[in-house]
Amino acid sequence: MSRTRRMPAAAARARASLRPRRTLPLLALLIATTVTAQTPDWNAARDETVQHLQRMIRINTSNPPGNELPVAQYIDSVLKAAGIETHLFEPTPGRAAFVARLKGTGAKKPVILMAHMDVVGVERAHWSVDPFAGEIKDGVLYGRGAIDDKGMLAANLETMLLLKRNVLDKGGTLSRDVIFVANSDEEAGGEWGMGWLIANHPELIMEAEFALNEGGRTRIVNGKPLYVAVQNTEKVPYGVTVTAHGPGGHAAIPLAGNAIARLGRALAAIGAHQEPVVILPTTKVFFADLGAVWPDKKVGKAMVDVSSGDAKRVAAGAQVLSTIPVFNAVIRNGISPTLVSGGIRSNVIPTEATATLNIRNLPGQSIHEVVARLRHVVNDSMVDIAVVDSGVDTPASSFETPMFTAIADAVTELDPAMVTVPYLSTGATDSARLRALGMQAYGILPFPLDQNDEDRMHGNDERIPLTSLAFGTRLIYGAMLRVTR
Repeated sequence: MSRTRRMPAAAARARASLRPRRTLPLLALLIATTVTAQTPDWNAARDETVQHLQRMIRINTSNPPGNELPVAQYIDSVLKAAGIETHLFEPTPGRAAFVARLKGTGAKKPVILMAHMDVVGVERAHWSVDPFAGEIKDGVLYGRGAIDDKGMLAANLETMLLLKRNVLDKGGTLSRDVIFVANSDEEAGGEWGMGWLIANHPELIMEAEFALNEGGRTRIVNGKPLYVAVQNTEKVPYGVTVTAHGPGGHAAIPLAGNAIARLGRALAAIGAHQEPVVILPTTKVFFADLGAVWPDKKVGKAMVDVSSGDAKRVAAGAQVLSTIPVFNAVIRNGISPTLVSGGIRSNVIPTEATATLNIRNLPGQSIHEVVARLRHVVNDSMVDIAVVDSGVDTPASSFETPMFTAIADAVTELDPAMVTVPYLSTGATDSARLRALGMQAYGILPFPLDQNDEDRMHGNDERIPLTSLAFGTRLIYGAMLRVTR
């Protein structure tokens, strides 16, 4: 049994425009929208989604090198067999760009349903199962990409099949085209994926109004599904080098100003530095809504304080949230040293040593101001700090659109106790490229996961409970059905 939860007045006002007064149940929506459409056989859909995911996990698409073409060919065969229009491209040998389309009436602009086919590599010695076997143990499916992002790829594929079988094939209609996109190379920046597709075949996607992609969260807290975070904006990634200089010579004679020791001091100063707290509109609503339902009262109060707009309360709330890494990362720019290099052999003191920082800026924040602050805390003229790689800073997508509302209503249909909130993601996704083109792009990880399972993404023993995979498929289908009515 679910219980009604009360929101603070400010949070309620912030969210009032996000949902219609009355949420149509899925069956009523089918009747109101498409007359002859049928409710899917969800048991069969669950089993079919599992089969799709297993088959795609068993194709190793670790990037580099990617080799996503066999996955695209599999998807192409499945959708073609269902009578769905497809386009398969090979931008460079072994890589793939795939687009499929369900035709709507054209009353509204298309919506894109997208996911990526490549995955990050694995450390096989640290896995308890074969990472590319798609093994199921105790109701949980293991494999690289189970969460990121072949799980969503499988759920999207099943959604396309369900829309075709249960709406179009039954004489129903969609108010807008549904464009399925499977990308390559997302884990390495997307130049051979969404970047290539935009540059070479923009006609297949550019007219879309909305896009639904990865990037959000569906979080289980204290054993209970609590919220769905819909990414509508994301941090901007930058590569920054820190290079220390010093005298060189034989290692038998220690020298003051050793470049490696100097770099160590610089990194220690950078590690102790925290960027200023900045609460963006998305983050304000995110914490206002979560603060009303968060089970830990201290953390819940901190969330409400951070969203209050009162400087003293914001500072007090930020102090608490800063101790929780996933929340600290959304209230300030993030700086992580990731690579260190220096020296040519063990008995030579090098004249130079370099570290690479992965900096994730909040949207709208200047990387040059961040670098200026780092130079100030390092305070060493023999240390150079330089920006060597820049991401794309794009406007946030509105959380007052039919797409966002469709997601929220689909969540409510599945679990009335869960709240749906806008979300600033700390990771970069292909959605940034679409937002740069003026598209309203949203990210979800539609599968309910606790922190332990979510942390397996890019880690060892990545896995997804079969019940969560089924929930995610129903969530995506419900959202797409609503936004195409």
